[in-house]
Amino acid sequence: MSFPIPLSMRRAFPTPSLTVFIALQALDILTTMLGLELGALEGSMFLGRLMRAGPLAALLIGKIIAVLLVAMAMKFKRPRVVVFLNYWLTAVVSWNLVVILLTQLSGAHRH
Repeated sequence: MSFPIPLSMRRAFPTPSLTVFIALQALDILTTMLGLELGALEGSMFLGRLMRAGPLAALLIGKIIAVLLVAMAMKFKRPRVVVFLNYWLTAVVSWNLVVILLTQLSGAHRH
């Protein structure tokens, strides 16, 4: 059973932004590469296994998959997928920044 939401309570769904998606992809690559340089480990098991091919190659393969997902979402008129991926990538980049900060702070205590 579903209950209709009154118009006065409905929120506008965020507009999917391919520009934000591309920017977040670039930030993810940059923050991941920086984190790896500082000694952090890749958190994704999938990408972790791909890292055998090299960090940049693994990240680019992951980005190609992400772009294919977004292309399929747009082709099948599923803009919410793009919005969801943008929120997810925002969380991933934020996590990367936290890991970088914690790595730097823990390294500062050793010296």
